[in-house]
Amino acid sequence: QVQLVESGGGLVQAGGSLRLSCAASGRTFSSYAMGWFRQAPGKEREFVTAISWRSITYYADSVKGRFTISRDNAKNAVYLQMNSLKPEDTAVYYCAASTSIETMRQELRGDYWGKGTQVTVSS
Repeated sequence: QVQLVESGGGLVQAGGSLRLSCAASGRTFSSYAMGWFRQAPGKEREFVTAISWRSITYYADSVKGRFTISRDNAKNAVYLQMNSLKPEDTAVYYCAASTSIETMRQELRGDYWGKGTQVTVSS
C-alpha cells in the first residue's frame, strides 16, 4: 500500500514558477514509477510527466522544456518543478504511483493516486 500526498500548489502569474511535491508512504517507494497528471475544469485528466525507478523521465509535449520531474528515494518523494507557467497549465495536479511506467503514460492508469493540488496561473 502506498499513500500519496501532494503539496505546493497555488496561484502564480504567467511566466512564474511553482514546485510541487508528492510525499509517499511505504517501504517500496523506490520500486514504483511515479508520475504527475493534471485535470482542468471540463477536461479529461492528462499525462504530464513520469519518472521510472531508475530515474528515466518522460514528458508531455506541452510541458517539455518547462517542467522537470525528479525523485528522492531516500525521502520517499517526487517533485515537479514548473517554470514559465502559462494560463493553460491551470489544473488540479495529481501524483500517481505505478508498477508500470508504460501503463501510466499510455493508459493514464496508476496503482495509487493522491488527492491533488490546485495550480492556478493568471494571465
